[in-house]
Amino acid sequence: MDKERVIDKEVIRVKDVMKTHFDLVDGLATISEALAEMDHESNKSLVVNKRHDDDEFGMLLISDIARKVLAKNRSPQRVNVYEVMSKPVITVDPDMNIRYCAQLFERFHLSRAPVVENKRVIGIISFTDMVLKGMCQSDGK
Repeated sequence: MDKERVIDKEVIRVKDVMKTHFDLVDGLATISEALAEMDHESNKSLVVNKRHDDDEFGMLLISDIARKVLAKNRSPQRVNVYEVMSKPVITVDPDMNIRYCAQLFERFHLSRAPVVENKRVIGIISFTDMVLKGMCQSDGK
């Protein structure tokens, strides 16, 4: 019981478990160009950069490319990122408690989101990060 109280009081924040390696692409790039520019092949998403200060970030999931380009037999050289991406996307504050972040993801059916600080993407957070890094960390591992 005492151990549970200690764990409940411990706050693990998004910034503690987020991925800081992510790929940023332009919405006008083709799907082929975006995939070629990926530096982190283990990432399952690309953040689509703002075009100007009053714009919003977008996200391009690898699963979106599979469903909207590959499965529909569209040419990745002829499809632009903006045609497939989601925009605007829900962003997360780096100081958010991962418990609330998980609730946000559940409520809006998200699997990952950009982490934004001072109008700049500083990372990506996913359910995987919250569970594997956050829950293991709170268990003292």
